[in-house]
Amino acid sequence: MRRLRVERGLSQEKLALDSSIDRTYVSRLERRIENPSIAIVEKLALTLGVPIAQMFAEPKQHETAPQPLRAGRKPRG
Repeated sequence: MRRLRVERGLSQEKLALDSSIDRTYVSRLERRIENPSIAIVEKLALTLGVPIAQMFAEPKQHETAPQPLRAGRKPRG
């Protein structure tokens, strides 16, 4: 999930807001502390614009973890 989120340039906060779930829950999902319901996975897949099956895809062996997005809020402008 983190890979998909970072590829789309979304912060955890934005993904959570667009999916109508709590930001801390998104964080816990990415750290594999929580097990989401299918309804939550479906919401996240819709927000990320991917088929639900892609949410369960394992990264390929050679893939490295995505770099974190720049921290902090974006300046208004």
